[in-house]
Amino acid sequence: MAEEPSLTPVPEPVLPDYGGACISNVVPALLGDPDRLPSWMPPEAADADQVVLLVLDGLGWDQFRSRLAIMPTLAAMQGGPITSVAPSTTATALASITTGLTPGEHGIVGYRIASGRDVLNVLRWSTSRGDARQAIPPRSICDHEPFEAQRPPVVVRAEFEHSGFSEAHLRNTRFVGYRMPSTLAIEVARLLRAGEPFVYAYHDGIDKVAHEYGLGEHYDAELTAVEWMVEYLVEVLPRGAALVITADHGQVDVGDRIERLHPEVMSHLDFQSGEARFRWLHAMDGAAGDLLEAARAHHADLAWVLSRDEIVDGGWFGPKVTDAARSRLGDVALVTHQPVAFHDPTDTGPFELVSRHGGATAAEMLVPLLVVRN
Repeated sequence: MAEEPSLTPVPEPVLPDYGGACISNVVPALLGDPDRLPSWMPPEAADADQVVLLVLDGLGWDQFRSRLAIMPTLAAMQGGPITSVAPSTTATALASITTGLTPGEHGIVGYRIASGRDVLNVLRWSTSRGDARQAIPPRSICDHEPFEAQRPPVVVRAEFEHSGFSEAHLRNTRFVGYRMPSTLAIEVARLLRAGEPFVYAYHDGIDKVAHEYGLGEHYDAELTAVEWMVEYLVEVLPRGAALVITADHGQVDVGDRIERLHPEVMSHLDFQSGEARFRWLHAMDGAAGDLLEAARAHHADLAWVLSRDEIVDGGWFGPKVTDAARSRLGDVALVTHQPVAFHDPTDTGPFELVSRHGGATAAEMLVPLLVVRN
């Protein structure tokens, strides 16, 4: 028997603006014709002699706007919100930032994606059998040159240099590893002094703290530390250089609100992929229709419940979805619009996540695009 439907109005999803102000269009705008800068890009980035693109993993627009007092340097920068991609998760978003492509084109359609009946954790580049760099070569998932086929220096944590995900979204760049946020800032300053016209830098601290501690005092402390780092970067910017800051996604504080799939849904389920707030359900043979019906009956109060065709035809992954990308999707998507996460016993980590992302709410989908120029 179906559960009683919720009387709470279901909000509209915030979909990526792939044709305009979206993170997938930032690098093409910065590396393209300076006389054709899109209207959503702050004009301070135009005609800059040097550009630093700093990606702050996990800094959503909503979280930033509610904490301007502890981030005065960023608050004084020019810009506004742009959209992330779908799902609003690090692996997919970073691949879109660096390649300038939609998820449907670059093929990294989540942080846990189906490869046959294996589920590849893209960030670790592993399956249940361990390291998958040989079994699933990174170029078999994403075979696109980043940064408009230029070879800029990328300032990324040193331990990421030889990862499968780095090979997938940062190949053929000049890797500059850092160990601590302070050394990130120093490496960027050094590259600017050397005259590099474009530098890409990535900081993962905000996302890590939000996942482990939520959006409370630990999160505020991390934003304060990032503010100090950005203040230093602004101070060392050469004359005529611009610092551009964006993010891959925002956050939702979920806490212990973990939703388990209803037994009727489980009865049609083969396996799951995706993330806790953009969960893909893969049906048993011949059960896709029953799985969709059961998921809508039992989980539509918490999530947008959509078939694969509805996701693809609705443009969630962009106007073009390759056959390879489509093959990595499940039969039914559960995209949460409430502060909950869907449980998958195979999706584990070193600690329970407090804040999460991946869904299509404004808190997850809107991120800053900020620019300052000396």
